[in-house]
Amino acid sequence: MNKTKKTLISVAAVIVALVVICTAYLTSYSKANITSSAFMAINYGENYIRPHRLENQIVLAPEEAKAGLIFYPGGKVEADAYIPLMIACAQQDIFCVIAEMPFYLAVFDKDAAGNIINEYPEIESWYIAGHSLGGSMAASYAAENADSLDGIILLGAYSTADLSDAELEALSIYGSVDGVMNKKNYNKYKTNLPENYSEYVIEGGNHAFYGVYGTQRGDGKATVTNEEQIKITAQKIIEFINK
Repeated sequence: MNKTKKTLISVAAVIVALVVICTAYLTSYSKANITSSAFMAINYGENYIRPHRLENQIVLAPEEAKAGLIFYPGGKVEADAYIPLMIACAQQDIFCVIAEMPFYLAVFDKDAAGNIINEYPEIESWYIAGHSLGGSMAASYAAENADSLDGIILLGAYSTADLSDAELEALSIYGSVDGVMNKKNYNKYKTNLPENYSEYVIEGGNHAFYGVYGTQRGDGKATVTNEEQIKITAQKIIEFINK
């Protein structure tokens, strides 16, 4: 076998390996744990709002919505994992839409909110929220489309996009034992948020417990339950929107 042929075979082997690795990464994700106590407790509480699955959306529509909330899931997390959080918000008359992202990564469709807003013209006031990578992509969308939004909510996330001059209300929530979010970057990019932003720290909260998908590598050990963190988060979101 000559040198050129050996080189071509080596290159082909590397390409095949990269394709396999990329395929494995893009098709893997953290699945929603719909049998967990947190999922069941919130999902079947009083004033239950049934989620409706549409193309690339999970919609929770109360009878009389006072505002709309678009939610971008965390990276590599199944959208269903955030149904309990959105049900808790929808029970307080907030029209909620979870955007299902290609390959479970909001970076592939950060403008999904624009299509959602156009689909529901009856909703006059819109907020956008996101967890982790989803929060960063929600912030990126908000920076380019502030005129179509009233506010942004970040869960265990920070904005690398400059929102400092945007006429938006902003709420940042993170857990005190979050072991995944880069706290150095979080503090660094605080200046990208609107000057009047609000911050809330969930004592004992971690990175994963905004959704219901189990534990996450590198995360801190929460001293609150998954259900408690979701309820606290929902309460803060509702207070923020009502304000």
